[in-house]
Amino acid sequence: TSSCSYLLYLHLNQFFRGSLAELGIRQHNRFLDCTSLLLTTSLLTDYLCKPEDNVYNIDFTRFKIRDLETGTVLFEIAKPHNCDPEYEEDGNGEGDTSAGRFVRYQFTPAFLRLRTVGATVEFTVGDQPVNNFRMIERHYFQDKVLKNFDFDFGFCIPNSRNTCEHIYEFPQLPDDLIRLMVEHPYETRSDSFYFVDNKLIMHNKADYAYDGGQ
Repeated sequence: TSSCSYLLYLHLNQFFRGSLAELGIRQHNRFLDCTSLLLTTSLLTDYLCKPEDNVYNIDFTRFKIRDLETGTVLFEIAKPHNCDPEYEEDGNGEGDTSAGRFVRYQFTPAFLRLRTVGATVEFTVGDQPVNNFRMIERHYFQDKVLKNFDFDFGFCIPNSRNTCEHIYEFPQLPDDLIRLMVEHPYETRSDSFYFVDNKLIMHNKADYAYDGGQ
């Protein structure tokens, strides 16, 4: 009984520590910087900033994923040129807080055995210069952190269209973990945090299934 009580204590302690850490981040999200974000280790259930915090009007217009070893394009999507942000709101004028900030992917199991993937992103910026544009991306399976990625976009001039490719070097996953990730679609998730001058301005989420073609 004592061992069970101790295990329960450890579980609850870990749960509340993660919940309180997330609550603290949400309460201070307007001042969240890269350093404080990197201290967190748990999957975040909420968005840490609002769409209107993107005061630089950064808009992602195209995204492509390719296998660098073969050049095969694995996924590609582009935003329609006539897309009107007003259509993202509902009839009451209140938009879905996840609209434009959540993406769902489905790949084949072979994706989990890739070692190096290139992600090309095209984006536009508004009428302000963007200094030190940076993305921190964290991938999870269930409650386990799989990998952190940290990319710099650098400086973007006002009213510009920009394209860059980031290289993802994936860790070699054990066969039993790959099997679990295939058997549990959309329990693999990611948080993407975007900073300008070390201040959080965007937070996007995604989830992934690896059972395509089955």
